[in-house]
Amino acid sequence: MNFKDTPEIGPVIQRERKARRLTLEQLAALSGVSKSMLSQIERRQANPTFAVLWSLTQALRIDFSDLVAASTVPHHRDPIEVTPRGHTPEITSQDGLCRLRILSPPGMAGRSEWYDIEIAPGGRLQSAPHARGAGEHLTVLAGRLEIASAGASRSVAEGETARYRADVEHEISNTSRSAARALLVLLYE
Repeated sequence: MNFKDTPEIGPVIQRERKARRLTLEQLAALSGVSKSMLSQIERRQANPTFAVLWSLTQALRIDFSDLVAASTVPHHRDPIEVTPRGHTPEITSQDGLCRLRILSPPGMAGRSEWYDIEIAPGGRLQSAPHARGAGEHLTVLAGRLEIASAGASRSVAEGETARYRADVEHEISNTSRSAARALLVLLYE
């Protein structure tokens, strides 16, 4: 299967690996990503998760934003930049109940990030602490979500916005019987 609508990350990974004179086996050992998965990514036969991409960028010592930026096809500078739906990175939880679409530009990672979140009934996003001073702003667009942060929890209904610490363990969960959708903005201080 070829993922024609997604950024071409595989060739960038391969180019960076070869520039460092690493074999697939060596990069697999450095990143913790299997050799077969690396091969599939480089040949554009697999769509890697955010966690896999993060592991690869750390092993290759490249910025995640540089990886994504290098994978997009250069185009003329338009006063209005539009990212096609197929080029918007997505993160899906292992259980498939949570989906995050990364709406912020790659160059903003680590400063300000925003996501379109969909959580099915029973789904939960558990997050380790982000950088010191980080905070999240979650606006529920449909349904109801539960937020837990700093030992407190609150229910947030459609149209409401919750602001909370994200430099501690925190969680967004859907305890209702219907799917929920929200806009999440993560701000780093």
